[in-house]
Amino acid sequence: MISKDGAENSQQQGASINPEAAKGLIIAAPSSGSGKTTLTLALLRYFKNNNLRVAPAKVGPDYIDPAYHTAAAGRPCFNLDPWAMRQESLASIITLSGQDVDVILTEGVMGLFDGAAGGAGSTAELAKKTGWPVILVIDVKGMSASAAAILHGFASFDPKVSVGGVIFNRVGSPRHAELLKEACGPLGIPVLGYLKRQDNLVLPNRHLGLVQAIEHSELDGYLDEAAEQVGWDVRCEELLKLARPSILAGLSSCSGKDIHSFVPPIGQRIAIAQDVAFSFIYPALLEGWKRSGAELSFFSPLADEKPCAEADAIYLPGGYPELHVGQLGANLKFLKSLRQAAKKNKTIYGECGGYMVLGKGLIDTRGDHHELAGLLPVETSFAVRRRSLGYREVTTLRNTALGDKGTTFKAHEFHYSTVVGNEGDDPLFDVRDAAGQKQGQVGCVNGSVMGSYIHLIDQS
Repeated sequence: MISKDGAENSQQQGASINPEAAKGLIIAAPSSGSGKTTLTLALLRYFKNNNLRVAPAKVGPDYIDPAYHTAAAGRPCFNLDPWAMRQESLASIITLSGQDVDVILTEGVMGLFDGAAGGAGSTAELAKKTGWPVILVIDVKGMSASAAAILHGFASFDPKVSVGGVIFNRVGSPRHAELLKEACGPLGIPVLGYLKRQDNLVLPNRHLGLVQAIEHSELDGYLDEAAEQVGWDVRCEELLKLARPSILAGLSSCSGKDIHSFVPPIGQRIAIAQDVAFSFIYPALLEGWKRSGAELSFFSPLADEKPCAEADAIYLPGGYPELHVGQLGANLKFLKSLRQAAKKNKTIYGECGGYMVLGKGLIDTRGDHHELAGLLPVETSFAVRRRSLGYREVTTLRNTALGDKGTTFKAHEFHYSTVVGNEGDDPLFDVRDAAGQKQGQVGCVNGSVMGSYIHLIDQS
């Protein structure tokens, strides 16, 4: 048998397993588009509908898939990022997420071994750090015995990654399923199920990934239908039995009650924009702020709401403000409240979409200009779209609410808009990419207002 179970894998790495540590499984695939998101959502909803205690997690920097996971499982979905997060950060999230559940079911990112340079941040790296087995999802449209070669290759490529089972996606017929099982039999890797080709289980997309869960009007029906299908076609209980305790939790002294702050709280009372236009927020960030003693409140810019008057800081996260820029530009109560807060020297911090809204204006895809808050000397444009994507390591260039000058963070960047002209004379961050190559200085600071395209994940 090619794959090793989690215990053998852990012993190879010299780590001891804490039997009380959170058990986990990772759903991975040879490539993006293989069906791991659909399968993960179906499994999460199946377990929820059958009163099994399973918590969701997602590998890497992703805001959209975790929102679907949360809807499917009825529990918060935390990101686990082996490139951007310190070991104690990963351990604390796993401990927190694993409280009062039997298993943490984690969806991988891209292909199993795909990541930054050298595979850093890959699903395989998380599998090695945690000791959790991988369930491989293979899209078998147009193949039969060749699927066994793919499974053999992925299971033997890195002996420190345990492939505990396989599920085949887009299986054409019962005979197709038989051929797949026969071909994979000699490998000794359990075939846990087959998913049929079903166009009705395809989720809608837009430029940053899936359409947001909050915008999917028939999401519950979709999830229940997917859960019913996976209940017929996948041996779900057998899959759960493959879960293994986390090595990471055993290596860390961090308890779930002591999750630390990934990014320092930007104030004592923080008002956070949260609606369909501002939804890119990591749950671990908010949890860290709360456990650091910060009081959090929420408001909707799209509803023309003002941040809490008692707040001493305002956080505008990323999202899709470009899809609602006409409405945001017309919401004068919201925009005026930002300007008044800036006059009172309250900290205002914007990431990506929030950064764009803090600027002078935004040019939409038709070339129309929309005035926005005008608190930062920047204009952004979607008229000529250019994708910026990747991990970043950033260093603050001055003392701010994020920390003293020289504070470093691991982060990521993902946007299609561009800055028109100069970002101003006071940049916020010095930036390097995942390979350590200089990317210049980005963002801007204007008094107590600051922002950039960068999404912060954890301190370095």
